[in-house]
Amino acid sequence: MSGLALLLVGAALVNNVVLSQFYGLCPFLGVSKQTKTAFSMGAAVVFVITISSAVVAAIYKLVLVPLNLTFLKTIVFILVIAGLVQFVEMFLKKFSKPIYNALGVYLPLITTNCAVLGVALTNVQKEYTILEGIVNGFGTAIGFLIAIVILAGIRERMDNKAIAKPLQGMPIVLFASALMAIAFSGFAGII
Repeated sequence: MSGLALLLVGAALVNNVVLSQFYGLCPFLGVSKQTKTAFSMGAAVVFVITISSAVVAAIYKLVLVPLNLTFLKTIVFILVIAGLVQFVEMFLKKFSKPIYNALGVYLPLITTNCAVLGVALTNVQKEYTILEGIVNGFGTAIGFLIAIVILAGIRERMDNKAIAKPLQGMPIVLFASALMAIAFSGFAGII
């Protein structure tokens, strides 16, 4: 059990998918203007990564490996991820129209978010069991959620501040992201 807890904390904080592996930067930078929208995107990513980790691990271990079709893993993983994103998109469109509209183009971009595919491929590469893959996926997604909400909070606070003209807009956001990455590197000592 402690091994799973370490895997969870390691995936969320130490090996943060955005701040140490630089996966998922498009939604991280694009949807982090408001904390509510950032949280919604993070929650959608948590759902997609966690469920896709379970589904692709099961498909890989129970179908692709026994049939010696492991060379199809990337294509199969992309299809599973795309299907899950479509499910999330339909759900939000039906039950939470404001969040659906706020996420806009970034919701379908979860399909091409390399963090989602990266987790699935990492789980296979590190030969995690199905449970370990789910925990790693959930931890990774929670790390994405934490990072995007923190950046959104910082950006909301920066909106009311006087910022030098050359740093306004994306330069200051990248600077804040770099400082977050440095801060998160401090978690490396806990594992």
